[in-house]
This record gives sequence, structure tokens and C-alpha cells, in this order.
Amino acid sequence: MDADFTYTFIEPDREIADFVENLGTFQNLSDKAKEVVIIPDGRIDLFFSKSASEPFHITLLGLETYPEQRDIAAHTTAFVVSFKPLAVEYILQTSIADLLNIGKELSPDFWNFTADDLNDFSYCCTKAVEKIKELLPLKTDERKRRLFELVYASKGEMSVQELSERTGWSSRQINRYFTRQLGLSLKAYSTILRFRASLEHIAQGRLFPELNYTDQNHFIKEVKKFSGVPPKELSKNKNDRFVLLSVLKGK
Repeated sequence: MDADFTYTFIEPDREIADFVENLGTFQNLSDKAKEVVIIPDGRIDLFFSKSASEPFHITLLGLETYPEQRDIAAHTTAFVVSFKPLAVEYILQTSIADLLNIGKELSPDFWNFTADDLNDFSYCCTKAVEKIKELLPLKTDERKRRLFELVYASKGEMSVQELSERTGWSSRQINRYFTRQLGLSLKAYSTILRFRASLEHIAQGRLFPELNYTDQNHFIKEVKKFSGVPPKELSKNKNDRFVLLSVLKGK
């Protein structure tokens, strides 16, 4: 890993695990921008960041459906909350359908975070978790909770029909919910989760499909669609460009 580019990610308390996948921080300590490739991972990210060239700002990023190269400015420090889709309705209390592959700036006093908070990752985690617990709903629609539980547990491999049957929620209603809240269909979201699950074995150098792909060509095509490169090149992860893969390799 680049010594000037550091990151840490932790899993959340069980109490908020239906809504939050992890909490993280990263820093680019160098005098140059760090080139990274953002790849679809099925998460909704809330970034609190500052750098030598930019003031403290807060950004909500929607779901990604294709890879995108970005530069992390020199001397950047960021704290990020990575949400599961259920959080969009219940914690963020909004829709991100218009944020597909883009983000939007939030008020600089969102959740009462400040630039100085970013200097202490542990404090940021405590502050964010306390705020999320304040926002926890008294009751969650059991169909929605069960749906996302199954989607995650199956790594995106369960069909829409089976999910519908096992949640007692019609496929038409499910897709309407996904489109309205997230900006894409359940099938499209599941495909992203399957790709992400494949990253776990690609990170270990196993470059053949271990999930339900039709064949090797189908696997390669999907990996290239979501990362921009074939599995072999992705596994090499030159210059730690694919941060998500670097995190998985470090596990």
C-alpha cells in the first residue's frame, strides 16, 4: 500500500447493522493528488472531508453503476459512513434516485460535524453512531428488512421472483420501490452485489467465477463492465487504484 495513502474501515454496532455497512477514514498525506477508481459496490456513501485545497464539506454519493476515475486531492482527510439501501428511507429520509453515479453537497453543518472532528477517527465514529441511533425508526417495514437481508445473504444471486415469494411483496412493488428510492431495479442492484462478492476472491488471485455466472466469458465481461479492466488486471491493482480491492486484500 502507498505509505502516503492510508485507510481504516470498521464494522458498525449490531444495533445499526441493518442500515450501516461500515465506517471508515482515509487520508492522502502526499503533496500530489491520488488517482483512484471508484467501482460499484451497492453502498451509499456519506463523506465528510477536507483538504489543503478545499474547505470542509459533506457529500452524499448515490449508487454507482460503472467505474469512474477520481482524484483525491493532496493532504485530504475524510470520514465516510457507508450505508445499506434501507438507510435511504429510514436514516437519510430521502430518495437518491436522482443521484445515480453522482453526488450532492449537503449543508456544512449536517449532523453537526466540523472540520476538526476529522482529526479523530474514533470520535467521528462515536458521533456518527450516536446520531444514527437517534434516527433509528421505531418500526421498520418487515418486508423491506427481510428483502435486503436476503439480497445481501445471497450475494445478489436470488431471483426477483424468489425474493418476492419469500418476503410476501410483489415483484412489481419491489421494483417500484427500488426505482423510486435508489434509481435502479432490484435486478440491477443484485448484479452489482454479485460483482462485489466476486471481488473477494479476485483479491486473493482466484480469477474464475465462483458465483452463478454462465461461463468464464460472462464473468470477464461483467468484471470489465463494473471495473473497467479484466479480472487479471484488477487483481494486480497497480498503485492501489482500486481502493475497495485494496481493503479486501488487507483483510
